[in-house]
Amino acid sequence: MRSSTTIRDVAAAAEVSISTVSRTMAHPELVASGTREHVLAIARDLRYRPALGASTDRARPGMLGLVVPDLENPFFGLIAKGVQARARSAGMLVVVSDIEEDGMLERTMLESIASGVDGLILCSPRGDDENILDVARRVPTVIANREVTGVPSVMFDEDRGMTSSLRHLQALGHRRIAYAGGPLQSWTHRRRAQAVHRFAEQESDVELIDLGSFQPYLSGGLGAADQALAAGVTAIVAFNDLLALGILDRLAQRGVRVPEDMSVTGIDNVSAATYVRPHLTTVDVPRVRMGRTAVDLLLSTMHDGAPAPSPILPAELIVRDSTAVAPVVVDR
Repeated sequence: MRSSTTIRDVAAAAEVSISTVSRTMAHPELVASGTREHVLAIARDLRYRPALGASTDRARPGMLGLVVPDLENPFFGLIAKGVQARARSAGMLVVVSDIEEDGMLERTMLESIASGVDGLILCSPRGDDENILDVARRVPTVIANREVTGVPSVMFDEDRGMTSSLRHLQALGHRRIAYAGGPLQSWTHRRRAQAVHRFAEQESDVELIDLGSFQPYLSGGLGAADQALAAGVTAIVAFNDLLALGILDRLAQRGVRVPEDMSVTGIDNVSAATYVRPHLTTVDVPRVRMGRTAVDLLLSTMHDGAPAPSPILPAELIVRDSTAVAPVVVDR
């Protein structure tokens, strides 16, 4: 007769999460040796036997959860592509959840999927640090494109990316530059805005005009472009490429020539940056590599049972046609 002991009983006795017990039974190679032996010893003591065909069956491939803010944004789509490719090579499946830029939905989603996966990758999470730490205590978790103390993460060199754009504009003679920011709840927006403000503080010959926060889509560019024109700047640094493309469109509607009258830069290097005229000057961030690196970091954390070093990926300026020498401004 099969023991009536459940996986919950084993998890409670071993003082680990249910997902850790499940992972130990299904994929012991993914669990740190100390934790694995502890869980198996408790299971033996309690005479626990997983049911045939249950989720702990060794035949079941490992399952990773990937949570992203918005799959419509090509930035996140390529990170997801990298995650899936690397997970596939490791023999694991990926469940992708799109929270539609909604922090409350993200929290609900995490509660729903945390117990059903072997590991989690949170891409640019919108929730607060405590909520993320709570999830990370229950299931191995890695963050892509954000930093939370105590949770392994992989990030881009935001400072280098933003500074390279600003130095490029400075070298072209631009002295009054606007920054069009992203969503207020975005950690990336805050990081990029800080880099821009630091540059302006260090370079006395550059005046920074902070235009505020905008939705990171083409539609956000309408208001950003109008405000930039009203502020009398000669260059705009946008939070991301989609916002920059929206700015280009609005400037064209208003008869403003780019780059003769206004220079515009983005960041992300999405494929659409080369579809428009003029081609967009932007900062390339290796998004597929970020996805692959996040999976490697997660697998390392699952194997070793301890956070691995958090890598920082390069960000490189790509100069195209949307930036040029600053126009001569005649005082009246």
